Amino acid sequence: MTLSSWLLAWLLFFSIALSAQDKRKLTVDEAIAIGIENSKSLHSSSQKVESAIAKTKEINGQRLPSLKLTAAYTRLSEVPAVVFNGIAFAPSIFNNYTIKTTVQQPLFTGFKLDNTYKATKLSEDASQLDYSKDKIDLTFNIRQAYWNLFKANEVKKVVDENVEQVRAHLKDAQNLYAQGLLTNNDVLKIQVQLSNTLLQQIDAKNGVQLAMIGLNNQLSLPLDTQIELNTSVDHQLKKLEEKNTLVQKGMTRQDVQAMELRVKAAEAGVKAVKGSWYPQIYAVGNFYYNRPNSRYFPTEDKFKDSWDVGINVTLDIWNWNSTSHQATQARSQVAQTKDALGLLKDGIGLEVTQNYLSVIQAKEKIAVSEESVKQAEESFRITSEKFKNGVALTSDVIDAEVSVLQAKTNYTQALVDYELALARLQKSIGE
Repeated sequence: MTLSSWLLAWLLFFSIALSAQDKRKLTVDEAIAIGIENSKSLHSSSQKVESAIAKTKEINGQRLPSLKLTAAYTRLSEVPAVVFNGIAFAPSIFNNYTIKTTVQQPLFTGFKLDNTYKATKLSEDASQLDYSKDKIDLTFNIRQAYWNLFKANEVKKVVDENVEQVRAHLKDAQNLYAQGLLTNNDVLKIQVQLSNTLLQQIDAKNGVQLAMIGLNNQLSLPLDTQIELNTSVDHQLKKLEEKNTLVQKGMTRQDVQAMELRVKAAEAGVKAVKGSWYPQIYAVGNFYYNRPNSRYFPTEDKFKDSWDVGINVTLDIWNWNSTSHQATQARSQVAQTKDALGLLKDGIGLEVTQNYLSVIQAKEKIAVSEESVKQAEESFRITSEKFKNGVALTSDVIDAEVSVLQAKTNYTQALVDYELALARLQKSIGE
């Protein structure tokens, strides 16, 4: 082999290898797993949970003893020492070193810290439920993109099949024309029909590419990744629960639970603000290691230790009703959160009902469109036989071909619409 032949063979090998590498065969569950693993939005949601957990730990730490270390050095200006009868009572020490360790423990804060901790803990739990809700939303988006690609593939198969039917019809027509059994105008009609079908084939091919790009985007994969779907539509339709039962399930889904927790968190926030009306009591202990230490007399230029303990009590006597205004804001926040919860529940009732009816409608369409496919195929078979025997017009065959294409397209649409309607219903009840 020549050098150019070897290079061409290697290039062909690598192109096939890269093509095989980029092509992925996925089931619905596998696609969901990949999408969840790669999702940036879901990662962002998980970081909100981590932030909420850290906030809860921060607030809880404020209820526990705190330990602080303070160190300082001070250089004093030189002044004469205090001397009495030749004795220096206060020798001049110009270099001062201070080391202090302080322990502080809140004893009573008007339940401010306890309620603040309760509010942050409830917010943390709400953020975890938000993460679960975001995961369900992402799962639905992936399912929707997956089934849209499935529908595009099936539509393309139907159109490809129709193209072959029209070509076969054209071949029969040309044979009949050669025998003098058809006019040239009849052949031209079929050629026009073939051109229209080829245009539909181009649209169908483009629809597959767009749907595949949409799925790749949901999975956070390169947009040029080739995906082969490893699934089929389950023709066994699922039995639905009663609508009222589904609505009740929707009332307990993750975002409702999260909003209920936020109502409780806002109520705890009101109590935390009211804690400022009470005395704030702390136990404080200090340990000193100073040079010189003023607790000792006479003063010496040496490091010496000492300590003290005490109780600190603070109470706001007047702050221009700042606490009252903060309490009003907190109560307003509670009312807003309750209103948001009510609106959410109202929307869920409507959403579940609409999705329930959509599933029922999709089930009925499947039955009708399935029967329509059988009828259209039988009509096409009969019309084709009549055409071959010279007892049917070209327009009759064209109409029969269009009917088959439309019936199969409607059937595919009905099957996918059912899967999507079922997915929407599951999403609306938090599954």
